[in-house]
Amino acid sequence: MQIHDLKRKTPNTKNPSIGRGGKRGKTSGRGTKGQDSRSGRKKRPELRDFIKRIPKLRGRGKNSFKSFASRAEVVLLSMLEKNFKAGDRVEPASIIARGIIERTEGNFPRIKILSGGEITKKLIISGVEISASAKAAIEKAGGVVHA
Repeated sequence: MQIHDLKRKTPNTKNPSIGRGGKRGKTSGRGTKGQDSRSGRKKRPELRDFIKRIPKLRGRGKNSFKSFASRAEVVLLSMLEKNFKAGDRVEPASIIARGIIERTEGNFPRIKILSGGEITKKLIISGVEISASAKAAIEKAGGVVHA
């Protein structure tokens, strides 16, 4: 064996050829002209413009734990005493029909009956939320509460 017969264990890697047939020729993988082909190019993200147009709930400030659910409309026992007769059914539809509360965006709102005032009539209550003290007062007057 002579020196000119020796071969390296790991030969040098070839530089990629340049030109139409090479791997990094012409546009060098950038594929276009102008701003897109320059180094350090920064195109403004178009999506950012759309995002800025819509209102954000960014952090929600002091109200970060506040629920997204709509608040229940409050109906007091004194309102039921004044607007309903003994034996009437108290439901969201009947409460709205008597003008105690109004629909919100065409829908029945959440309704909660609270114990403000006295009640003496026997009423049948269903389809609404009710506080414990209001439920006790209605049952004491002889009424019925369906959950």
